[in-house]
Amino acid sequence: MEAYTEAQMLIRKPVRDVFEAMIDPQRTTQFWFTKSSGQLQAGQTVTWHWEMYGVSAEVFVVAITDNQSIVFDWGQPKRRVVFSYEPLTDDTTYVTVRETGYTETGDDLLAAVRDSTGGFTTVLDGMKCFLEHGISLNLVADKFAKGE
Repeated sequence: MEAYTEAQMLIRKPVRDVFEAMIDPQRTTQFWFTKSSGQLQAGQTVTWHWEMYGVSAEVFVVAITDNQSIVFDWGQPKRRVVFSYEPLTDDTTYVTVRETGYTETGDDLLAAVRDSTGGFTTVLDGMKCFLEHGISLNLVADKFAKGE
């Protein structure tokens, strides 16, 4: 059985708005990373920066299906992330994030899955707040406020 991370959230906005919030870095920077080298496009690599932590990630966009999914690879070793979008009504979208490709074992695997689950949950929480209420809560910036 392959290990994976999964997080999900109902966002009370049309699927197009929720989907575009991940494609357009001007919106994504309101709830996840602080800077991006560009908009997500299939077959392209972008760099995401978390300036408050002094880290960045190379993100290769594997596939984009409008209003349905965004698939990318990132990290070393590479992990696959799939954002899936399901419109439940005209004004609500259920977002699921799933990450696979873990090579760790034992306690290291448990720690990696725990960290990714918490991270993607924080991203979805921030996305919900930003899209539904127009508020940037700084959740990602404040997650490791003690420098952990």
